[in-house]
Amino acid sequence: MIAKSRRLSLAKAVIGTTMLAGALAGCAKNKGELVVEDGVGVTALRTACPIVEIPEMTGDVTLFTDPSRTDSQAIDLVASITNLRSTCNDAADPVNSEATFDVLARRTDTRGARHVELPYFSVVMRGGAAVVAKRLGTVALDFADGQDRAVGHAKAGASVDRAAASLPDDVRRRLSRKRRAGEADAAIDPLSLPEVKKAIASATFEHLIGFQLSNAQLEYNARR
Repeated sequence: MIAKSRRLSLAKAVIGTTMLAGALAGCAKNKGELVVEDGVGVTALRTACPIVEIPEMTGDVTLFTDPSRTDSQAIDLVASITNLRSTCNDAADPVNSEATFDVLARRTDTRGARHVELPYFSVVMRGGAAVVAKRLGTVALDFADGQDRAVGHAKAGASVDRAAASLPDDVRRRLSRKRRAGEADAAIDPLSLPEVKKAIASATFEHLIGFQLSNAQLEYNARR
């Protein structure tokens, strides 16, 4: 329950404020790993491109026929973000990334044609803590008469300063330096050093996309 409450608070922070304390649980996972040990040094795998993710509990939205109800009999429409992809050129400055995604929706009442627009957010976050930029958009859904399903398409861009997304030269040298057995620091993993961790976090950007939900909608997602 504590972990779920914390994830809910973090999701609310992304949607409603400009700061987020800590990495989003269930978001980046192993995709956030930036380097790998090759036995004689550390080979960098990271790029300046932001990691594109959907924060937990923001990839789905449920609309109800009656705002005072949240039972299954009152569900009007459900929608989910899927097929999230991104293109990015990490050699450019600034580094521009564009994410595309689909929204799959299903409605309960199939009578008549219906047009629905759902709001979504696009957030650029640095170091898992600070929101650098946030934009809002809408994705359109059009249901044909008699049809219960619709698909919408949307895109969102992110721009990151290349220098800010690059590791400092001294940190890069420390990570890639060949280490020989018997040396004083041979057994020390440079990734465990606080200053290296801080530098990697500071140079790591995320492009987060999800539905712009109300507190009630977020809490409903958390209870499901």
